[in-house]
Amino acid sequence: MTDIILLIAGFAMLLLGGDVLVRGAVRLSERLGMSPLLIGLVIVGLGTSLPELATSVQAAIIGAPGIALGNIVGSNMANTLLILGAVALIQPMLVERKVLWRDGGVGLAATIILYGAGLTLGLDRIFGFALLLVLTGYLVHAYRTEQQPMPAQADHSAAYDRAMAAEDVDPAFVPQEEPAAPLAKALVLLIVGLLIVVGGGVVLVDAAIAIALTYGISESVIGLTIVAFGTSAPELATSVIAAIRGKSDIALGNVLGSNLYNVALIGGLTGLVAPGEIPQKIMQLDLPLMMAGLLALILFAYSGARLNRAEGAVLLVGYFGYIAWTAGLL
Repeated sequence: MTDIILLIAGFAMLLLGGDVLVRGAVRLSERLGMSPLLIGLVIVGLGTSLPELATSVQAAIIGAPGIALGNIVGSNMANTLLILGAVALIQPMLVERKVLWRDGGVGLAATIILYGAGLTLGLDRIFGFALLLVLTGYLVHAYRTEQQPMPAQADHSAAYDRAMAAEDVDPAFVPQEEPAAPLAKALVLLIVGLLIVVGGGVVLVDAAIAIALTYGISESVIGLTIVAFGTSAPELATSVIAAIRGKSDIALGNVLGSNLYNVALIGGLTGLVAPGEIPQKIMQLDLPLMMAGLLALILFAYSGARLNRAEGAVLLVGYFGYIAWTAGLL
């Protein structure tokens, strides 16, 4: 019971610390003269991936690759199947095919690089650098695209939609024209948020490992299910709120952006900081399923330029079936 309480406390620390850190980073970026667009794409977009980042890097450092990689793969499974399935049930979403191929395609390319790492050298520094290079190239392209004059119905990048979804939930993430926060306050928020996130990652990973040992569950299963669902909670909240407010296109972009950040940013940094092998269970089943889920999403949306309720229900059934199989219930 103590380990479960610590697990919940770890999740709470990650969410609180991530919120505080992003607030401080946004205010600091304003003081440094960064444009609101760049703050949204980079600071807010990357900052809201901190729960997954802190968890996976901490797990890799202490030698728990099942939790590190399981968190990445499981989070993307939750994003693609659970979150988009729920959003489609709330409000079917229209999909611009160009956006889907661009953003979903980059995410799929990053996933293929991760799978290639597992087939060869493992997630080492070479593959970690390659993943970060993919993300950097995508963000540069997204920034240039968003700067160009566009019509009212223009197709934004997934990175832009991810930032907008976060800002829609928490107005503190929105850059201000006249930043009121003193520089010292911004730095304090940044440092305090970082400390809470790092501490939350340590508490969460230690509790997850203890639970796995106590109940005889593999680290990979814990990472793919409990840890992944917990760290995906912010995406679930922001996407559902976007759908309720009639912004299902923002919800789709939020998920596609989150998937890309999970694989390219978190996988890349994990490979650089703590290189290691990808567990065979994840290689044999979960990574292929993650790629299949993304392909199914692309095909569903591409076939009719929308994701309807029936297709959303299929995604949800697929997710719960996957969780039941992973947990050994099927």
